[in-house]
Amino acid sequence: MTPTTLADFLLPDGFGRPRVHAVIGEGRVIAEAGRYAWDALSQRGERRHTPYARRAPMRWDEPVLLVPGFMAGDATLALMRRALQQQGVRTYRSHIRSNVGCTIDVAAQMERRLESIAQRRGSKVRIVGHSLGGMLARGVAARRPDLVSGLVTLGSPMLAPGAHHVSLGASVAMLVRLSRAGFGGLMSEDCVAGACARRSFDEGRLSLAPSVDFTALYSKRDGIVDWRACIDPDATAVEVRASHLGMAVDPRVIAVVTEALRPTRSLVEVDRGEIA
Repeated sequence: MTPTTLADFLLPDGFGRPRVHAVIGEGRVIAEAGRYAWDALSQRGERRHTPYARRAPMRWDEPVLLVPGFMAGDATLALMRRALQQQGVRTYRSHIRSNVGCTIDVAAQMERRLESIAQRRGSKVRIVGHSLGGMLARGVAARRPDLVSGLVTLGSPMLAPGAHHVSLGASVAMLVRLSRAGFGGLMSEDCVAGACARRSFDEGRLSLAPSVDFTALYSKRDGIVDWRACIDPDATAVEVRASHLGMAVDPRVIAVVTEALRPTRSLVEVDRGEIA
């Protein structure tokens, strides 16, 4: 099993894998996390000088579900969750410990989670999905507009899931080998080259209902996936300047996510949604 075993339809013409050395740029995540820490300290100082009665932010009406990327769990979005909560957003975890399972099964788990949240809160849910999490969320949002009111994807290569760095392909190959060896709950060959892969890809290309807001964030600094594959024609595409991993922690990206989650919003767009 090698990365080239992926089904051809997962890597359409016009897209390609990032260069081998592109992954070095992902080291920017250290500085991006540091930027988050600095902002958090600054905000803490500001709150100390704010009267207690004015500290509590206004609660948003719609809850937000955060979905992690490939081989990641809810913990990777903890900083974003905290930042959103400080803005008054009621956030929920996906209950995904590590996103390494069959994509169809993970999507079904996400759908059940959405049903539970919608029933509990009495409203539709907005989703923020990082990388693979965003791809799966798009499919669920297309099938269940009765549950989802909005979607924000972060570096999710929906147009070409196979347009990822060779290291990611090696990780997929490892999961398939473990699945063949009898380890349950992992991606199998069918998930990357068979009917399962075809179904996941097709569901991710279904049209979204007009009632579902869709914002797709991408970065030309992305060293993990081809940024061009993240620009879904059905979405409002917004460029951010962050690494693939850093999209989950960079406060500048989180600010864009927060604005995109608002039911009525106005993003500054230039060309295909590029922001300064």
